[in-house]
Formats: sequence, structure tokens, C-alpha cells
Amino acid sequence: MIQDIFPKKLYNHYDPKAEPDEESMIIVEGTGGIRAKIRKTDDTCEIIFPRLSEIGNTGKLTYLFSIDDEQYFFAENENTSVPGDFEFLGMNALRDMRPTPMYRLYAAFTAHHLITWYRQNRFCGCCGKPTEQDKAERALRCPSCGNMIFPKVMPAVIVGVRNGDRLLCTKYRRGFAPYALIAGFTEIGETLEETCEREVMEEAGVRIKNITYFGSQPWGTAQDILAGFYCDVDGSPEIHIDKEELKLAEWKSREEIELQPYEYSLTNEIMKQFKLGNI
Repeated sequence: MIQDIFPKKLYNHYDPKAEPDEESMIIVEGTGGIRAKIRKTDDTCEIIFPRLSEIGNTGKLTYLFSIDDEQYFFAENENTSVPGDFEFLGMNALRDMRPTPMYRLYAAFTAHHLITWYRQNRFCGCCGKPTEQDKAERALRCPSCGNMIFPKVMPAVIVGVRNGDRLLCTKYRRGFAPYALIAGFTEIGETLEETCEREVMEEAGVRIKNITYFGSQPWGTAQDILAGFYCDVDGSPEIHIDKEELKLAEWKSREEIELQPYEYSLTNEIMKQFKLGNI
């Protein structure tokens, strides 16, 4: 999965005193995506971000995180000068390129999550005044009314529904094309297990039982934390598809399951483990 970058490690603690050096990675975002350069060889597609030594007009740089000793900063100045061979790449396009190393793609997704939060909260939602970065923790503070705004992380579920030796596989009505699983965001006042029950019923018309936690994954493009579960059909396996959300929902045997074209996602991992007979 995208967060599996061992032996490297993400250090996401807030450090307002962090200072960039010439080798620090600078994330420059715009309406088209993130500035990056792709270096292709016969069997690799390497993603490269500009370093501080390569850019100009940076303005304010905000520390984001480090991966091992490689620091990442966000250039808030949208007019930051970047060499022409660094192009704006959309997050989905970047994912579909299957770039290496994996930790740089993870860095791009995580940076996008944080930068989106910073940009969406430049002004206080209570009084409308400009916010400023807190000096003690990763938060935006309103100096006028004292409102504190923390990074937004939205809980969501991915559900592998079993019917004996078959798995409920779906395809979305719009957007992502490969096979997927039932998924959705948790509503206010709802447990993760209740989200699983509701989403499976809404999208496939199936009742479930034996809901068992599998694993989790941060997914920066949607600002969420995904929790993955397996469960079993409770009663009739007859599918009643929500045609607004899905264009296909069907039971697939282990042999019939078609995995996604890359192994970044929790969805693919749940499908893969079932296909291999490990679940």
C-alpha cells in the first residue's frame, strides 16, 4: 500500500522551527496539481521534486514533514519560479504513472492533504478574519476570536463482503475504472461498523454480519483515513445495485477477481488477500 515505505519512515510531527537547506524538497501546488519531474528509463518511472537550490521567488516556506532526513516544505507563493522541466501533474495522473520510489509518491499524497487544509482555512470560519499558524502544534489559530482549526481527517470504510468463497466486487459509475469494493464516508454519530452496514445496504442492497477489521490507510487526495473490513452476507446474497453510485456489482470467485493495476490502495490489498486465499 502507498504508506508501506519501509525501511524509510515518515516523521509528521509539527516543527515550526524547521529551516530548509539547499537540499530540502519544495512542494509547489497549483490548479493543475503538484510540480514534479518524471525521469523514465526502460523499466522505471522516477518522480523528482524541486529542491530549494533549484527554485526562486519562494516567499514563505511552511514545513510539512520529513521522510528519514529528507525535509519537505510547501511554497505558499504561487509565483514560485521552478525550472521548466518540472511540470504540474495531477494527483490521479501521478498515481497512474506508478512512479518510483514509493516514498516520494506517498510524500506527494501527504503533502497534498496538508496543503489543501492550509489553503482551505486561510480565514476563520467563526469570524471571517485571517488565521495564522500556531507556534506549538499543527493548527491554525484565529488571533481575533481564538478559534483553533486542526487538520481535517475524514474517516471512511472499505468493505470486503464475502459470500462463501466469493467476494462482492464493484465498479464505480464515474471516475476510477478498475474493479473496487463497497466504500463510503462515516456519517456523524455513526460507528465504523455501522458505516459498513449502511454503505453495503445502500450500494448493493445486501445485509452483512461478522464485521472484522483488516487494516487502515491514509489517502491524502480525499483527506481521509480509510478503515478496511471483511464481513459476511447475512441472509440473501441477491444484489440490488445503486445505479447512481455503481455501474456494476457482482460476486467474484477467488480466481475471477481482477486486481487493480497498482498496489497502492487498501482496496486492492483486501481484494488480493481474499484472492490468495489468506482471508
